[in-house]
Amino acid sequence: MKVRNDLRNIAIIAHVDHGKTTLVDELLKQAGTFQDHEKIDERAMDNNDIEKERGITILAKNTAVNYGDTRINIMDTPGHADFGGEVERIMKMVDGVLLVVDAYEGCMPQTRFVLKKALEQKLKPLVVLNKIDRDMARPEEVVDEVLDLFIELGADDEQLEFPVVYASAINGTASEDPNKQDDNMEVLFNMIIDNVPAPIDNREEPFQFQVTMLDYNEYVGRIGVGRVFRGTIKTGDQAALIKSDGTVKNFRVTKLFGFMGLKRMEIDQAEAGDLIAIAGVEDIMVGDTICPVEHQESLPLLRIDEPTLQMTFLVNNSPFAGREGKYVTSRKIEERLLTQLETDVSLRVDHTDSPDVWTVSGRGELHLSILIENMRREGYELQVSKPEVIIKEIDGVKSEPVERVQIDVPEDYTGNIMESLGERKGELIDMVNKGEGQVRMEFLIPARGLIGYSTEFMAQTKGYGIINHSFDSYKPAHAGQVGGRRQGVLVSMETGKTTPYGMMQLEDRGTLFVEPGTDIYAGMIVGEHNRDNDLTVNITKAKQQTNVRSATKDQTVTMKRPRLLTLEEALEYLNEDEYCEITPESIRLRKKILDKSTREREEKRKKLAKKA
Repeated sequence: MKVRNDLRNIAIIAHVDHGKTTLVDELLKQAGTFQDHEKIDERAMDNNDIEKERGITILAKNTAVNYGDTRINIMDTPGHADFGGEVERIMKMVDGVLLVVDAYEGCMPQTRFVLKKALEQKLKPLVVLNKIDRDMARPEEVVDEVLDLFIELGADDEQLEFPVVYASAINGTASEDPNKQDDNMEVLFNMIIDNVPAPIDNREEPFQFQVTMLDYNEYVGRIGVGRVFRGTIKTGDQAALIKSDGTVKNFRVTKLFGFMGLKRMEIDQAEAGDLIAIAGVEDIMVGDTICPVEHQESLPLLRIDEPTLQMTFLVNNSPFAGREGKYVTSRKIEERLLTQLETDVSLRVDHTDSPDVWTVSGRGELHLSILIENMRREGYELQVSKPEVIIKEIDGVKSEPVERVQIDVPEDYTGNIMESLGERKGELIDMVNKGEGQVRMEFLIPARGLIGYSTEFMAQTKGYGIINHSFDSYKPAHAGQVGGRRQGVLVSMETGKTTPYGMMQLEDRGTLFVEPGTDIYAGMIVGEHNRDNDLTVNITKAKQQTNVRSATKDQTVTMKRPRLLTLEEALEYLNEDEYCEITPESIRLRKKILDKSTREREEKRKKLAKKA
């Protein structure tokens, strides 16, 4: 069988923060991809603002380097399970994977998740133990952990014979010896060329290409990114687009793009094995096949992980609606959600009975919160409900998503963690003492038990704990409520501005979420009650002015610092009867029913209905 020895296609996969994107940076630099005058940012592949701020990769990216006579196409994939849809599609484009594992942390939940995807595709794995320069690095133990994980995930004999390179991506060094480092990454380049299978050279056969990612350019419209599985294509060729439902649309290829470094360059032709982008057809979607008009043959559809979590998105109808946002109407919000569907295959948007309300389903809280954060930065104003897991019926049994949770904590906190996760129907499946007072625990827990848990976890472990989780499977649903918030909230009874005097009167009632001088409205949540019931309060109360001089007038009064919630914390905090109002400038929590007496009547009605 003829192969293209001048080409290798590889994906870099890893758990969050194990150094994939930094490693790609170094490969780009050391292959001489950049000119001397080019200034390169850290984590150059993360080009989205949120990716840069959070240090995570959200969208898969492709790049290429030339090493000697070989071009290496590199796909940088997300490490977070919420973006598993991206990882799964990328596996179709490559012939091997570079599994990056932290030499201290070892295998983590998302290491298992991304490796499972790669092994299912029968790809050749190569292992890079990164951060070998860390004082606490334990390379021999971590290699054993990786081998155990391969065996557990059912790797075949060939996959178990994986080569290992020890590297420090941040220093740009690598070696086959864990105890010393070469001053470059040549050993890694050579390992890729020697071990990753070269693509089959079938350029003489009819053209076949599958779209695995989408891009958009205002000049040429939608662009399909993917791999040429066979044949050759040139700019100007007539081609057929075979949609997932079997319909065929003929079009002319207006532009072809290849990738080199961080640039997308126009090319005249592409051949079997190349990773390219094709422009010329507007309604191209992920999974579609492009082939010659006279030889129509579609590739198997791409299987995408189903959403596990859903939220209600609705037009903002609070008293402050329209004050801060640029796009506030249902038409604008719907257009934005439908635009997101064009590039995000793991997302679902369903209409409801109301034109102002949509059910949006995704792979997890992070997946949905990134969408909401992007919308608010673009000027959208909306409200969302509490996230809920999607219950499926499997063989007539109601089943819910179960997460595999890995927790690293100082051993003093293990009792608290086991108790709190036990209350949330968590099942302890493994517990290992890692030495130096650190314990690693692994649980299986219903996904709804984890909603809102991270804040409680941080409080329980005083910030010393690390929690990671990824989707495991669907299992028969537990009856009744699992997890949820235990505390009630402080709800404003007035519309106005918060006053220091009003806030100080409430300090012993709980934790406040607003600062002095904040605009609030009746029905808005201004803090957490220190009991389990809701309390309606007047936080706009001003101090009575008198002409009598107080003996304590000149004393300085200190107030507790309020707890200002981030978007993720606000979404986790919500209860069923509450909304999160999101604008470009503010994140507010509110009751669905703003009027106090109507809210109390509704609560009484619900209690009576439960008793009946």
